[in-house]
Amino acid sequence: MIRLQEHSATPIYEQIVEQLKALVVKGAMKAGDKVPSVRELSSMLLINPNTVSKAYQELERQGVIKTIRGKGTFVSSNEAPRMAAERTEALQRELRRLVVEAKSLGLTRKQFEEMIRSESQSLWGDERAAD
Repeated sequence: MIRLQEHSATPIYEQIVEQLKALVVKGAMKAGDKVPSVRELSSMLLINPNTVSKAYQELERQGVIKTIRGKGTFVSSNEAPRMAAERTEALQRELRRLVVEAKSLGLTRKQFEEMIRSESQSLWGDERAAD
């Protein structure tokens, strides 16, 4: 389910956020599915429960998950998660950072676009027919 990279520059809570969002996007977790409790996930990943709690707070803030007191935490049924404009701006900044990084590594535009195409393919499949 979730695989942490201990030596990554990305904080563990952010890795959890990214990977849970990826599971939802890929359809591995659907609206209404129960998410492991903070205690369960921290035990599975062998990390501090506060780290999982911080990740869940961020996921809830973004509208990806919803906690129902006494019942647990579930994947949100929101069609469009909250804070879309803020998250789109953050995505644009991150994309800009990646473009600069790719150019500084000496990648050509074509190589960079192929990397994006390859990663996109894993989530969206081939949607050229739909475009």
